Amino acid sequence: MERDPLQMNVEHVNRKTLSKQVVERILHLLSSGQLKPGDKLPTEAEFITILGVSRTVLREALSALETLGIITRKTREGTYFNLKVGSAPFSDMLNLASDNIQAIIEARIVLELGLITIATEKITDEQLEELYETIVEIEESKDNNYGQADKQFHRIIALSANNLILDGMIHSLLLYHAKINNHIILREKEKTVAHHKRIYEALKERDAYKAHTAMYDHLRFVQKKILEGQQEKKGE
Repeated sequence: MERDPLQMNVEHVNRKTLSKQVVERILHLLSSGQLKPGDKLPTEAEFITILGVSRTVLREALSALETLGIITRKTREGTYFNLKVGSAPFSDMLNLASDNIQAIIEARIVLELGLITIATEKITDEQLEELYETIVEIEESKDNNYGQADKQFHRIIALSANNLILDGMIHSLLLYHAKINNHIILREKEKTVAHHKRIYEALKERDAYKAHTAMYDHLRFVQKKILEGQQEKKGE
């Protein structure tokens, strides 16, 4: 049953902050659970009454949310929260930094360390089985050709977090996985397998500290290999 928009619990907007606070208030409807992904938002007239802002300020805020891929405005139908947050803003930032491998690596470390912590609570037994299958695939790979299995390992962990807000970031960052790996000159399959097994075991034990530490050690290992590869290319 639909809730009466005028009865929704949303703080009145302080006019000094204008559209920025309108964005925050609308996002609060999602984060507080008053509305869910895919739900229709109140009309412009209802929002103006609820928030006490002008139509101009409200439309500025809605445009910002649409640009971020959080809402979709449909002519004659209304405005809806998207089922998944768009990846455009994060993709744009990665594209701007596409030649700054160090920045991309650091972004990956920050994101994956957070994801691995969430994964210890949310990863399913089925996903753990899939994770182990990627390790076997890497072990059995020939000529160090295991890039796809490596990417799938990290993808499973990332998606197991099952977080609407992070989905767009995950998708964008995974697109850069192959590009980052292309900078690795010398691959060490045995060490990669050992790192992945350590991460897998920590997830299986649901031990957030062990999982975080194992992922950190692995990503630092990858970072070192990539930076070494860059140095070798510069020296050619």
